[in-house]
Amino acid sequence: MAQQALRPNTAGSFLATDGKPHPLQDALTLVTLVLGVTSFVTAMFDNLHLISSWTGLVGIFTGAYGQWISETTRERLGLILGLGAAAVGFYLGMAHGGLFGGLGG
Repeated sequence: MAQQALRPNTAGSFLATDGKPHPLQDALTLVTLVLGVTSFVTAMFDNLHLISSWTGLVGIFTGAYGQWISETTRERLGLILGLGAAAVGFYLGMAHGGLFGGLGG
């Protein structure tokens, strides 16, 4: 019995530490990370505020939903990293011109 506790878990996906597949949670984690990195990188340029603010906003929502339904620690780690990057990108994008390019003001 003690030997089973020390055996590494090789079943399931990379993000599933419980040995069960979580395709929806894995997809949300990946999407949140991609949106977060995109938002964060594009926020460093003033003229890309539309991309950074929209990808940041969508990344915040996908990350929040992913956190709500996540089941493993590895999923939550990726979601938190993506959420943080998306939030920073979103806020910088809003500071540089917002979601609609500063129209109507």
